[in-house]
Amino acid sequence: MNKAFVREGEGGDDDEDDAPAASPLPPGTRNYLTPRGYRALRDELMALLDDERPRIVETVSWAAKNGDRSENGDYLYGKKRLREIDRRIRFLTRRLDIAEVVDPSVHHGSDQVFFGAAVTYASAGGQERTVTIKGVDEADSLRGEVSWVSPIARALLKAYAGDRVALQTPGGVETVEVLAVRYPAPGADLTA
Repeated sequence: MNKAFVREGEGGDDDEDDAPAASPLPPGTRNYLTPRGYRALRDELMALLDDERPRIVETVSWAAKNGDRSENGDYLYGKKRLREIDRRIRFLTRRLDIAEVVDPSVHHGSDQVFFGAAVTYASAGGQERTVTIKGVDEADSLRGEVSWVSPIARALLKAYAGDRVALQTPGGVETVEVLAVRYPAPGADLTA
């Protein structure tokens, strides 16, 4: 089939699929972020717009002038990378448009669990674990951070230190006890 009749990107590269599967937001909700998380997304967007995209556009433009584009690796890779960058720019722009920055330090000293809290809890078996409740786009499980839409965060939100809450797990309902709730000191999240 002639390339003129085939949409570029067919065969697995769907330009309309802008949202990564790993970070869904519940429909109609805001994208809650800490100030640091918001800055990280904004900085990534600005780096893509101001640095990486113009550099790739320049490479593609140079490669296009070299003749046959069908066998031009710089051109083909550059166009593919440009689509990836544009997809990420659209995703970040949409996420930042619905972002609501929540400063967890306003709850400093509170023993109730809200967004941004570092919560230490114990399972029924006595195993202790500490998680920090963050935004969907900033949570890093390797650092003990969970998104506010995760089952553990949903179970812990609005509980107080000393409360027992029901956590829905694949193996059934488990009861966990909230041992401690901590928030960053005011101004602590303003540096990064």
